[in-house]
Amino acid sequence: MYGVADADMPRQLFSVAPSLRGPAIQPNLAFGPAAVGPAINPALYQDVAVWSPEQYAIPVQFEPEAPQSSIFDSATVPLYAMAGAAAGFAATMFARKQGAAEPKVAMFGVGGQAGPMPGVAPQTQGYAGGVSRSMGGPMTDSTILVQGGSLRTWSYRSPAVEQVQVVLSTEGRPLDADIELWHGPDNTPVKMRVYVENGQMRPFSAVIETPRGPNTVAIRNIGQIEFPIAANVIADHVDNPSVDCISSATTIQGGALRTYPFDPSVDSVEVLLKTDGRPLNARIELLQGPNNNKQIIELYTEDGNDRPFFCVLETPGSGNVVRVVNTAPVEFPMTASVVPHSINDSMGSGDVVIGGDAGW
Repeated sequence: MYGVADADMPRQLFSVAPSLRGPAIQPNLAFGPAAVGPAINPALYQDVAVWSPEQYAIPVQFEPEAPQSSIFDSATVPLYAMAGAAAGFAATMFARKQGAAEPKVAMFGVGGQAGPMPGVAPQTQGYAGGVSRSMGGPMTDSTILVQGGSLRTWSYRSPAVEQVQVVLSTEGRPLDADIELWHGPDNTPVKMRVYVENGQMRPFSAVIETPRGPNTVAIRNIGQIEFPIAANVIADHVDNPSVDCISSATTIQGGALRTYPFDPSVDSVEVLLKTDGRPLNARIELLQGPNNNKQIIELYTEDGNDRPFFCVLETPGSGNVVRVVNTAPVEFPMTASVVPHSINDSMGSGDVVIGGDAGW
């Protein structure tokens, strides 16, 4: 309870709350010699319904128990890991079965050309010809559209393919391409640079020798993206030089040139270049008028006897002249033969009449 020692002394508070355990202890303490006065009269608290002394709770310290390990708790992590591995294995096997059930799509056998996509309509092209497929029968169109700056390759693994014919054309736009023959790693026995002013009027057609396969023909369109090329490489029914072309060969020394004019009735001419086994470096030009190049071919062959060069040049109109230049040094002569390939008899001579009195 509350006790007072003296009237001049401030009120002192003493804890009289009983303990949570055992009997209640009420200390009777006083400060000073004066006697302790009577306790506070409960009648002073008449407004309170029930009077009781204030209680103070003394908290008891709680000591948590140490966690006890169990064999089930230690095995939880390995069990979850095993369940995850089993689920992953089941998903993998299901994906493999789904992939095996899908039908295989036949792909083109031409390098750099993507195969047809299922459910997508084929792209329409304005060129004629077929691409041989690795699965199924041959297609009706073997012409590949080579966009500007892109490369396409044709590979022949069989040694029975000893020569192929390369045909390039456009829709009437200029044609500018690089043609290479790859024989083994880092071995390019034949290179040529082709330029044509109008690929529709004067398409390029040349025969490349491919002995001792496998061989790969690479065609790169070095023109701009606005100038696509229609390319076709043929391994069967290859053009061969005529008897007149083989028998009319003449020698051109290194650094020399020779010109061959043709009548307007000649629609195309054959060009055959060979050496005695030495490298072949030459430039073939088709001119129509003074310094007006309609077609240019820059050629390199490492062996002009094993890999001779043969091509057919279209010569529509009048005033066509074929000029052959041996760009190699004087130690590397070559033989050239340029003869008519096809003649249009209905075409007149087209000679220029000076003064208007010719034939009078």
